[in-house]
Amino acid sequence: MDSSNSTEIAHDYPPFFKIYKDGRIERIAGIEIVPPSLDSKTGVESKDVVISPETGVSARLYIPKTTKESQKKLPLLVYFHGGAFCIETAFSPQYHNYLNSFVAEANVVAVSVEYRRAPEHPVPIAYDDSWAALKWVASHTDGKGPDEWLKNHADFESVFFAGDSAGANIAHHMGLRVGLEGLAGVKLDGIVLVHSYFWGKEPIGGEDTDAEKRGKVEALWRFTCPATSGADDPYINPGTDPKLGSLGCKRVLICVAEKDMLNDRGWYYSELLGKSGYRGVVEVMEAKGEDHVFHLMNSTCENSVALLKRIVSFINLGQA
Repeated sequence: MDSSNSTEIAHDYPPFFKIYKDGRIERIAGIEIVPPSLDSKTGVESKDVVISPETGVSARLYIPKTTKESQKKLPLLVYFHGGAFCIETAFSPQYHNYLNSFVAEANVVAVSVEYRRAPEHPVPIAYDDSWAALKWVASHTDGKGPDEWLKNHADFESVFFAGDSAGANIAHHMGLRVGLEGLAGVKLDGIVLVHSYFWGKEPIGGEDTDAEKRGKVEALWRFTCPATSGADDPYINPGTDPKLGSLGCKRVLICVAEKDMLNDRGWYYSELLGKSGYRGVVEVMEAKGEDHVFHLMNSTCENSVALLKRIVSFINLGQA
């Protein structure tokens, strides 16, 4: 083998990863991981579980400290991390810290899904893995299933899906699948989409019209999903999906950031739902002056705190 192939770059997708001519993949961002813990600041406890030994799909589970004081069942949040389908993990510090804060603030049980990533495992594998995780979660209804935390503390009549960026894309598709196929024993109350990774061939709103910049976005999408039809694939553009109105929840919260290049896609998604026949309630929250996933980069700033409280309020609406 030509040793130069180990150093020559075949594909470069900053700030995500590089692929060398020998096939080696070097992820640049989102590679750090932290173990589960009993968080000293919030009292939230976490642990890791293997969902499928065959595929390696797993999850990090979180329970608030209130579970030690009360037997009351709590709302269940299933979270899908972001990272353009190719970087980050449910075990990264920023997601671990965010879920600790979220679980404490909302008083919920959470399952943070670890799905397989592109390009080694191209989309739609992330969707398949996420659905497998949801089926595993649903196996705990009626006191069944292998995990004691879910059996003892989760209210399957009050379930929410949430995610940021690519994770918001996944949460959307999982909500659609629940609406189309059902998820036995689970009542999906709502989905929360934060800075959703949606796109399209034609610019909308104030989106950048520069062909080269738009081409880079589409090139990354094509690389993570080689079988795609392009930027108007329903996987990435809900505007082309005739099944959009089948979303299987009563409420949707869409969170956008003013300076995010995906901002207009969030607003457009809310318009699409209104035209699709979806009969639920759609809310939009915009963070002024902020960029993509700002709340993960600086969780204590005023807008991050406001975003967390809005999502918590959305989930706790109607809770006794």
